[in-house]
Amino acid sequence: MKFGSLFTHLLYTAAAVVEAAPQYDASETAASRQITKWQRQYIDYIENTIKTRKAGCTKDKIIYRQEWQVTPIGLPSTGAGVDSFLGRIALPSPRPFLCLSNNSDSHMNFQGLFYPFHRYYVHLYEKALRDECGYKGTQPYWDWTLGWQDPAKSAIFDGSRTSMGGNGKFIPNNTATNLTAFGINLIIPPASGGGCVQQGPFKEGTFTVNLGPATFNPNTHGNGLGYNPRCLKRDISTIWAANTRPTYVQYQLANKTCGDDFECFGIVSEALNGTHTGGHYTWGGDPGFDPYSAAGDPIFFLHHAQVDRLWTMWQALNPEVRARQVYGTETAFNSPPSANVTFATEMDYGVLSPKQAVGDVLSSIDGPFCYAYL
Repeated sequence: MKFGSLFTHLLYTAAAVVEAAPQYDASETAASRQITKWQRQYIDYIENTIKTRKAGCTKDKIIYRQEWQVTPIGLPSTGAGVDSFLGRIALPSPRPFLCLSNNSDSHMNFQGLFYPFHRYYVHLYEKALRDECGYKGTQPYWDWTLGWQDPAKSAIFDGSRTSMGGNGKFIPNNTATNLTAFGINLIIPPASGGGCVQQGPFKEGTFTVNLGPATFNPNTHGNGLGYNPRCLKRDISTIWAANTRPTYVQYQLANKTCGDDFECFGIVSEALNGTHTGGHYTWGGDPGFDPYSAAGDPIFFLHHAQVDRLWTMWQALNPEVRARQVYGTETAFNSPPSANVTFATEMDYGVLSPKQAVGDVLSSIDGPFCYAYL
């Protein structure tokens, strides 16, 4: 496939935003059951693959990432505690992750490094929490399909002590966000919030965003790279959340058009009505709408853990063909033209880590990794 032309076509034509979130019906229920079935198949594949290993990622070394809303982070067996996780991610050590995002994301969306780059990026964040911050659990993920109908009322955004913080304060007559990035201009209508987060661990006065935005106004602080302390804002949208409903996830994992083609799988995810885009714009706000500084909202890492989870599930559905695929080039929409991504392509993580070869991060149970998703 020609990545740039096909991606642009899907982004603008096959990705029309739905006008309203649909009601949960029989097709969504059936899709949820199918995803659960694939999840079991995925875990069976992981366990069967490592059960006889004597070195590397073995059954006694593997760690399991869990869904934030289904499995309480405070389980005694993990020694984690929701207070530990929520408190630790606000400590100084994770902050270079946002600096990296600001400097790298122009090269990591809409091209062949998207999946491998973010897989290792989330791994580094998880490792920093565990090794530097005293967190004893694993990186949780956010399964969008559990609360897509009304995400503001879901356990992850309801503003409770055990949530990832609530919606932003509603701003009447709020204006649309005019976002310009990767050569694309996108106007995002206001949704249900727009102001500072008022409830939960990251409410106004307890959490500060310091970088960005770079792709929408006001971006007067060094084009998004200057020091710009402000509250965390969110604008939770049921319209964008509808793009993460079970039938959309089912389509991404097993549609006949893509089959075993990893490039097509990535295109479906990153399209305007894809699950990756839908997840980001479900919470939106500032810095959430900004692809350069979205990692300044802690939900970013739970979102990208879910993106990574779907990749691992897709790989497990036909591992002989899918486990070692790469695609695309090293720049967004191949503009400017760049080299094709290969196993030897190196990804730069700045001060966070030595460069990593794409071929070393294609499996969650090989190379530097030993994790799976429950």
